[in-house]
Amino acid sequence: MNETNAALQVMLRIPGQWSNPGELIERLPPGYQLTPDELRLPSGAHFEFIPMPPDEQFPRIFASSCREMPLPEEQATVESYSVNIGLKGPGGSLESAHAIMQAGAAIIQAGGAGVFIDNCALAHGGSNWLEMTEDGSPDAISFAFAAIIRGEQEVYTMGMHIMGFPDLLMRRADLNENGDAIIDILRYVCSSDAPVNVDHLIVDETGPRFQVVAKVDDPFEPGSPMHNPHGRLKFVSMKDIASSN
Repeated sequence: MNETNAALQVMLRIPGQWSNPGELIERLPPGYQLTPDELRLPSGAHFEFIPMPPDEQFPRIFASSCREMPLPEEQATVESYSVNIGLKGPGGSLESAHAIMQAGAAIIQAGGAGVFIDNCALAHGGSNWLEMTEDGSPDAISFAFAAIIRGEQEVYTMGMHIMGFPDLLMRRADLNENGDAIIDILRYVCSSDAPVNVDHLIVDETGPRFQVVAKVDDPFEPGSPMHNPHGRLKFVSMKDIASSN
Protein backbone atom coordinates (compact mmCIF):
# COMPACT_ATOMS: atom_id res chain seq x y z
CA MET A 1 0.00 0.00 0.00
CA ASN A 2 1.42 3.41 -0.95
CA GLU A 3 1.74 6.35 1.44
CA THR A 4 -1.42 8.04 0.15
CA ASN A 5 -3.56 4.99 0.82
CA ALA A 6 -1.83 4.19 4.11
CA ALA A 7 -2.76 7.63 5.48
CA LEU A 8 -6.43 7.33 4.51
CA GLN A 9 -8.81 6.76 7.41
CA VAL A 10 -12.35 5.39 7.10
CA MET A 11 -14.98 6.33 9.70
CA LEU A 12 -18.17 4.38 10.39
CA ARG A 13 -20.97 5.38 12.76
CA ILE A 14 -23.22 2.58 14.05
CA PRO A 15 -26.27 3.60 16.12
CA GLY A 16 -27.67 1.31 18.79
CA GLN A 17 -29.49 1.15 22.11
CA TRP A 18 -26.85 -0.40 24.40
CA SER A 19 -27.22 0.59 28.03
CA ASN A 20 -23.54 0.05 28.86
CA PRO A 21 -20.29 -1.23 27.27
CA GLY A 22 -20.68 -4.60 28.94
CA GLU A 23 -23.91 -5.26 27.03
CA LEU A 24 -22.12 -4.58 23.74
CA ILE A 25 -19.17 -6.80 24.66
CA GLU A 26 -21.43 -9.69 25.65
CA ARG A 27 -23.21 -9.62 22.31
CA LEU A 28 -20.14 -9.50 20.06
CA PRO A 29 -19.53 -12.54 17.83
CA PRO A 30 -16.91 -15.05 19.01
CA GLY A 31 -13.32 -14.04 18.36
CA TYR A 32 -13.92 -10.26 18.47
CA GLN A 33 -12.31 -8.35 21.32
CA LEU A 34 -13.34 -4.89 22.50
CA THR A 35 -11.27 -2.64 24.76
CA PRO A 36 -12.01 0.97 25.74
CA ASP A 37 -9.90 2.06 22.76
CA GLU A 38 -10.24 -0.48 19.96
CA LEU A 39 -12.14 -3.36 18.37
CA ARG A 40 -9.90 -6.25 17.37
CA LEU A 41 -11.00 -8.76 14.73
CA PRO A 42 -10.15 -12.48 14.71
CA SER A 43 -7.86 -11.74 11.74
CA GLY A 44 -5.78 -9.41 13.92
CA ALA A 45 -7.02 -6.23 12.22
CA HIS A 46 -7.99 -3.56 14.73
CA PHE A 47 -10.01 -0.34 14.59
CA GLU A 48 -10.28 2.67 16.85
CA PHE A 49 -13.39 2.47 19.04
CA ILE A 50 -15.14 5.84 19.51
CA PRO A 51 -18.46 5.84 21.41
CA MET A 52 -20.43 9.04 20.76
CA PRO A 53 -23.55 10.43 22.47
CA PRO A 54 -26.77 10.79 20.44
CA ASP A 55 -27.80 14.00 18.72
CA GLU A 56 -31.14 15.09 17.32
CA GLN A 57 -30.01 15.46 13.72
CA PHE A 58 -28.44 12.04 13.17
CA PRO A 59 -31.65 9.99 12.65
CA ARG A 60 -32.75 12.38 9.89
CA ILE A 61 -29.30 12.35 8.27
CA PHE A 62 -29.17 8.55 8.43
CA ALA A 63 -32.61 8.15 6.86
CA SER A 64 -31.87 10.60 4.02
CA SER A 65 -28.53 8.88 3.28
CA CYS A 66 -29.78 5.30 2.92
CA ARG A 67 -29.23 3.66 -0.44
CA GLU A 68 -31.99 1.13 0.31
CA MET A 69 -34.77 1.28 2.89
CA PRO A 70 -33.73 -0.29 6.24
CA LEU A 71 -36.02 -2.76 7.98
CA PRO A 72 -38.74 -1.17 10.16
CA GLU A 73 -37.05 -2.37 13.35
CA GLU A 74 -33.75 -0.88 12.20
CA GLN A 75 -35.42 2.44 11.49
CA ALA A 76 -37.03 2.38 14.94
CA THR A 77 -33.68 1.76 16.62
CA VAL A 78 -32.06 4.65 14.74
CA GLU A 79 -34.91 6.96 15.74
CA SER A 80 -34.38 6.22 19.44
CA TYR A 81 -30.68 5.31 19.55
CA SER A 82 -28.74 5.94 22.76
CA VAL A 83 -25.17 5.81 21.44
CA ASN A 84 -23.27 5.90 18.16
CA ILE A 85 -20.36 3.48 17.95
CA GLY A 86 -17.61 5.04 15.86
CA LEU A 87 -15.11 2.73 14.17
CA LYS A 88 -12.08 4.29 12.53
CA GLY A 89 -9.32 2.56 10.60
CA PRO A 90 -7.24 2.44 7.45
CA GLY A 91 -8.70 2.35 3.95
CA GLY A 92 -7.23 2.60 0.49
CA SER A 93 -7.79 -0.91 -0.87
CA LEU A 94 -10.60 -3.40 -1.39
CA GLU A 95 -9.05 -5.58 1.33
CA SER A 96 -8.93 -2.83 3.94
CA ALA A 97 -12.44 -1.69 3.01
CA HIS A 98 -13.74 -5.20 3.54
CA ALA A 99 -11.93 -5.43 6.88
CA ILE A 100 -13.75 -2.39 8.26
CA MET A 101 -16.99 -3.81 6.85
CA GLN A 102 -16.35 -6.89 8.99
CA ALA A 103 -15.74 -4.68 12.02
CA GLY A 104 -19.02 -2.87 11.40
CA ALA A 105 -20.82 -6.19 10.90
CA ALA A 106 -19.65 -7.34 14.34
CA ILE A 107 -21.20 -4.27 15.99
CA ILE A 108 -24.43 -4.84 14.04
CA GLN A 109 -24.53 -8.46 15.20
CA ALA A 110 -24.19 -7.07 18.71
CA GLY A 111 -27.26 -4.88 18.26
CA GLY A 112 -26.34 -2.05 15.88
CA ALA A 113 -29.10 -0.80 13.59
CA GLY A 114 -27.01 0.15 10.56
CA VAL A 115 -23.94 1.98 9.33
CA PHE A 116 -23.34 5.59 8.32
CA ILE A 117 -20.06 6.25 6.48
CA ASP A 118 -18.49 9.68 6.97
CA ASN A 119 -16.29 9.36 3.86
CA CYS A 120 -19.15 9.12 1.36
CA ALA A 121 -22.27 10.16 3.34
CA LEU A 122 -23.95 6.81 2.60
CA ALA A 123 -25.97 4.81 5.11
CA HIS A 124 -27.11 1.19 5.10
CA GLY A 125 -29.49 -0.77 7.29
CA GLY A 126 -27.89 -3.48 9.39
CA SER A 127 -29.29 -6.44 7.45
CA ASN A 128 -28.08 -4.97 4.16
CA TRP A 129 -24.63 -4.37 5.64
CA LEU A 130 -24.38 -7.96 6.81
CA GLU A 131 -25.31 -9.24 3.34
CA MET A 132 -22.71 -7.04 1.63
CA THR A 133 -20.04 -8.03 4.14
CA GLU A 134 -20.73 -11.73 3.69
CA ASP A 135 -20.60 -11.30 -0.10
CA GLY A 136 -17.26 -9.47 0.06
CA SER A 137 -16.95 -9.12 -3.73
CA PRO A 138 -15.77 -5.89 -5.42
CA ASP A 139 -19.39 -5.28 -6.45
CA ALA A 140 -20.63 -5.57 -2.85
CA ILE A 141 -17.81 -3.45 -1.41
CA SER A 142 -18.27 -0.70 -4.00
CA PHE A 143 -22.04 -0.72 -3.45
CA ALA A 144 -21.37 -0.19 0.25
CA PHE A 145 -18.92 2.69 -0.12
CA ALA A 146 -19.34 4.49 -3.47
CA ALA A 147 -22.11 7.06 -3.59
CA ILE A 148 -23.40 8.27 -6.96
CA ILE A 149 -24.44 11.92 -7.13
CA ARG A 150 -26.59 12.97 -10.06
CA GLY A 151 -26.40 16.70 -10.70
CA GLU A 152 -28.10 18.68 -13.44
CA GLN A 153 -25.03 18.71 -15.69
CA GLU A 154 -22.69 16.05 -14.24
CA VAL A 155 -22.82 12.69 -12.52
CA TYR A 156 -19.99 11.66 -10.23
CA THR A 157 -19.05 9.23 -7.50
CA MET A 158 -17.95 9.93 -3.95
CA GLY A 159 -16.15 7.43 -1.74
CA MET A 160 -13.98 5.53 -4.23
CA HIS A 161 -10.87 6.52 -2.21
CA ILE A 162 -12.04 4.14 0.52
CA MET A 163 -11.11 1.35 -1.89
CA GLY A 164 -8.02 3.08 -3.30
CA PHE A 165 -9.49 4.42 -6.57
CA PRO A 166 -10.10 7.85 -8.12
CA ASP A 167 -13.69 9.01 -8.24
CA LEU A 168 -15.54 9.00 -11.56
CA LEU A 169 -17.03 11.96 -13.41
CA MET A 170 -19.17 12.12 -16.55
CA ARG A 171 -21.76 14.32 -18.23
CA ARG A 172 -25.40 13.81 -17.26
CA ALA A 173 -26.26 13.69 -20.98
CA ASP A 174 -23.97 10.66 -21.43
CA LEU A 175 -25.62 8.92 -18.50
CA ASN A 176 -29.09 9.55 -19.89
CA GLU A 177 -28.02 8.15 -23.24
CA ASN A 178 -26.28 5.07 -21.83
CA GLY A 179 -28.56 4.09 -18.96
CA ASP A 180 -26.55 2.95 -15.94
CA ALA A 181 -23.20 3.67 -17.60
CA ILE A 182 -21.57 5.09 -14.49
CA ILE A 183 -22.45 1.94 -12.56
CA ASP A 184 -20.93 -0.20 -15.32
CA ILE A 185 -17.77 1.93 -15.27
CA LEU A 186 -17.59 1.83 -11.47
CA ARG A 187 -17.81 -1.96 -11.47
CA TYR A 188 -15.18 -2.15 -14.19
CA VAL A 189 -12.73 0.09 -12.28
CA CYS A 190 -13.18 -1.87 -9.04
CA SER A 191 -12.66 -5.25 -10.71
CA SER A 192 -9.87 -4.30 -13.14
CA ASP A 193 -6.48 -5.94 -12.67
CA ALA A 194 -4.70 -2.82 -13.99
CA PRO A 195 -5.09 0.85 -12.98
CA VAL A 196 -7.50 2.88 -15.09
CA ASN A 197 -5.99 6.20 -16.15
CA VAL A 198 -6.10 8.90 -18.84
CA ASP A 199 -6.69 7.54 -22.39
CA HIS A 200 -8.09 4.26 -21.05
CA LEU A 201 -10.99 2.89 -23.14
CA ILE A 202 -14.08 1.16 -21.74
CA VAL A 203 -15.39 -1.30 -24.32
CA ASP A 204 -18.15 -3.87 -24.62
CA GLU A 205 -19.33 -6.28 -27.31
CA THR A 206 -20.37 -3.37 -29.53
CA GLY A 207 -16.97 -1.64 -29.31
CA PRO A 208 -15.54 1.34 -27.38
CA ARG A 209 -18.08 3.22 -25.27
CA PHE A 210 -16.13 5.62 -23.04
CA GLN A 211 -12.66 7.06 -22.74
CA VAL A 212 -10.87 8.68 -19.82
CA VAL A 213 -9.96 12.13 -21.13
CA ALA A 214 -8.62 13.81 -18.00
CA LYS A 215 -7.71 13.40 -14.37
CA VAL A 216 -8.86 16.35 -12.24
CA ASP A 217 -8.56 17.33 -8.60
CA ASP A 218 -11.07 16.28 -6.00
CA PRO A 219 -13.28 19.22 -4.85
CA PHE A 220 -13.03 18.43 -1.12
CA GLU A 221 -10.29 19.97 0.99
CA PRO A 222 -7.48 17.71 2.26
CA GLY A 223 -8.38 16.69 5.79
CA SER A 224 -12.04 16.15 4.91
CA PRO A 225 -13.09 12.49 5.19
CA MET A 226 -14.64 12.90 1.74
CA HIS A 227 -11.40 14.12 0.12
CA ASN A 228 -10.12 11.70 -2.52
CA PRO A 229 -6.32 12.09 -2.82
CA HIS A 230 -6.45 10.17 -6.13
CA GLY A 231 -8.64 12.85 -7.72
CA ARG A 232 -11.33 12.18 -10.33
CA LEU A 233 -11.28 10.49 -13.72
CA LYS A 234 -13.36 12.28 -16.35
CA PHE A 235 -15.09 9.90 -18.77
CA VAL A 236 -16.49 11.00 -22.13
CA SER A 237 -18.72 9.05 -24.50
CA MET A 238 -16.90 7.87 -27.63
CA LYS A 239 -19.80 9.31 -29.65
CA ASP A 240 -18.90 12.76 -28.34
CA ILE A 241 -15.25 12.24 -29.22
CA ALA A 242 -16.12 11.04 -32.72
CA SER A 243 -18.45 13.97 -33.38
CA SER A 244 -15.80 16.48 -32.36
CA ASN A 245 -13.21 15.07 -34.80
